[in-house]
Amino acid sequence: MNSQKILTIIMGIIGAVSTIFLFMILSAGDEAIKAGEADGTVNTFIYLAYVVLFLIVAIVLLFVIKGLFSGNVKKTLMSVGIFLAIAFISYAMSSGTDLDLQPFVDKGQDITEGTSKKVGAGLYTFYVLAILAIASMAFSGVKKIFNK
Repeated sequence: MNSQKILTIIMGIIGAVSTIFLFMILSAGDEAIKAGEADGTVNTFIYLAYVVLFLIVAIVLLFVIKGLFSGNVKKTLMSVGIFLAIAFISYAMSSGTDLDLQPFVDKGQDITEGTSKKVGAGLYTFYVLAILAIASMAFSGVKKIFNK
């Protein structure tokens, strides 16, 4: 058996067990959870979810690193470099003063200009990457039309 079949079986088992746990939590009821009677059950399942999440992230990282070194490393590093350049330029473009922060501070939220700058940078990065994704799909479609 190859590793993909083994992982598929493991994912199926985890899915089935997760479904059983979900029904156990749901059977406790909202009132029991609100009253704290089901805290032990819920906390146990939360910790179990953390363990499963950690295992999944570890497996994904393992296969990503394995695929990275078995493929074209130069192309992958160029893609990561371009992404980091877009993120850096977006951060430089974001001012952090576009939004009046006083209403948020009055409500007790801890929002600073630094936080606003990071959010703005994330938005600019999203916009640039979305435009690049749409442009690449359009270019691919036009290329297919003219190659026929």
